[in-house]
Amino acid sequence: MTDTEFEITKAAGFDAAHRLPDGPPDSPYARVHGHSFRVEATLRGPARAPVGWVEDLGALDQALKAAAARLDHTLLNETPGLESPTLEALCLHFARELRPAFPALTRIVVSRPSIGESCALAVEDA
Repeated sequence: MTDTEFEITKAAGFDAAHRLPDGPPDSPYARVHGHSFRVEATLRGPARAPVGWVEDLGALDQALKAAAARLDHTLLNETPGLESPTLEALCLHFARELRPAFPALTRIVVSRPSIGESCALAVEDA
């Protein structure tokens, strides 16, 4: 059992507006509109002594909620790196925010639950 790997996940939500400046001409994506977003961060690894956990879920929760709060009620296009704020770009944004503090980060999922859309990033060196 010493090679047992676990995955732990925390989630946070935020509401933000955006537009896709390079989207199809005359599409609704070009207009400013908003969504409620959900972001999930998953860490993978063995249960480490002395506590017996992969990572402190409270610390992950705090970091993820802080990263989401920085985007909450903003125009995403104004955030560096999110000039074209697709779900893919948001996944990369959260991976870059969290990876320094959580090297065991393996997956980011950003979704818009009300319209049934999501994007998942397998984190390597995002």
